[in-house]
Amino acid sequence: MSDDKSSTDLAEDRTELAQDRTDWAEDRTLMANERTFAGWMRTGLASVGIGLGFNALFGKLEPAWLPKLIATMFIVIGIFVFWAAQRKGCDVHARMQAHKASPLKPTNMRLIAGFMAFGSFALAIGVWLMDFSNS
Repeated sequence: MSDDKSSTDLAEDRTELAQDRTDWAEDRTLMANERTFAGWMRTGLASVGIGLGFNALFGKLEPAWLPKLIATMFIVIGIFVFWAAQRKGCDVHARMQAHKASPLKPTNMRLIAGFMAFGSFALAIGVWLMDFSNS
């Protein structure tokens, strides 16, 4: 008997290595998806921040509803970005299977995006309720 592996053993080794590479690729993709989700959440927060900043800087424009409307538009864009980020993130997660990685669960993505959207919506309401006439 020879120390050389049979062709069947070599084929099984190659198949196992190919499966490992596929598993690692899925884990990398899930981690990239999580980073992309975080990036889109930052983009949504930036949009909300632009809206609040615009309202703070130009709150005395006439007519009084104009800066509020522009600020609200940016906040709504932020809310849409939060919604789109969680939707795409959860879609990718549903197509993949984690092997050794521990990615963010879709439920947590939905919760994070939901809280961010709710907070942004509350800010939009606050923008409309603020009275800038006394300042």
